[in-house]
Order: sequence, then C-alpha cells, then structure tokens
Amino acid sequence: MLADLFKKRGVKLERTYQLNTGGNTDFLNMLERKRLTSKKISKTEAVQSVVAKRLESENIHIGPSDYIPWQKDNKLCFLRIEGKLFGGVPMNLELRLSVEDSPNSAGVAVDAIRCTKLALDRGQGGVLYAPSAYFCKHPPRQFTDDVAFQMVEQFINNVELESIQYEVPDFSSGAGEPAATEG
Repeated sequence: MLADLFKKRGVKLERTYQLNTGGNTDFLNMLERKRLTSKKISKTEAVQSVVAKRLESENIHIGPSDYIPWQKDNKLCFLRIEGKLFGGVPMNLELRLSVEDSPNSAGVAVDAIRCTKLALDRGQGGVLYAPSAYFCKHPPRQFTDDVAFQMVEQFINNVELESIQYEVPDFSSGAGEPAATEG
C-alpha cells in the first residue's frame, strides 16, 4: 500500500526492505532457510506488483528476518522505503509495526471463505480471480489493490465483471506487458 501511495504521489521508488521478527512457530520454522523460498517470493511479488517500475533484485528485500523467542506471537516489522521526489529530491520513510501475528490474517481468511461459499451457492467453480486478487499476496492474476477491491465488491454483489485492463504487468510470461482479462 505504501509503495502504491508513493507511485500515486509521483515518488520514484529506488529501494525498499521489510524485515520481520517474531517468536512463534512460524518464525521458528523459518530458521530452516529452505522453507523461506516461497514465502520470500510471494512477499516480494506482492510489493513488486504495485511499484511503478519493477525494482532490481538488489534494491528490494522483503521477508522474515529472525526468530526471537521472547517476542512470542508478537511480530515486529521494520520497513524502509527510499525514493526521489520532484526535482530528484531524496526522501525515505521508516516504519515500525507491532502486531499479534496469529489472528492477524483471520479476517482475510474468513472473507475468502465467504467468497468461496458465494461461488459454491452460485454454482461457480475454478479459480476465483477477483477474491484471490484481493485476498492473496501472490494471486494467479495480479491487480492493484484499488482494482482488486472493485473486482471483489462486484463479485460479492454478483455483478458481471467488466473486461479489466491489468494495471500490473504480467511478468510470468517474461514479456512484462499488461494483459486484458475477462472476469
């Protein structure tokens, strides 16, 4: 969201990091570095999807940092975003967030389940692109948060999704070109 706000306000994002620490079993399991690969990819792609121009890999680091047992279920996030304002004026934002980790995604999970139930009641099957675009960090089709929110509202209200032009480049094909999709 902050990267999207930077883009909307004309800030050229140059580099960013997000470091997370926690003391629950999720962080303990991530001490085994092999388990981090998919988590780092999904978190990094969630940020890359909203930046105006994809950042080079050396300019973005998103992911868990360390297990600190006494933090228990408290997750600490340390975030830094660096960019340039109009006229090349440098700026940076640093943020510290503290949140109880386990229930943090419960609301999102409940809303995703509700959308799945709506789809079942309507006889819909397959990938639910609108809900996954809004609720998932790395969905099959990535949209900006604003577009994904509009799409999921249309889905909930059973409104036919209009043909929507991606605002987020589809890098999975290697072309980096926006693609159109039918809802």
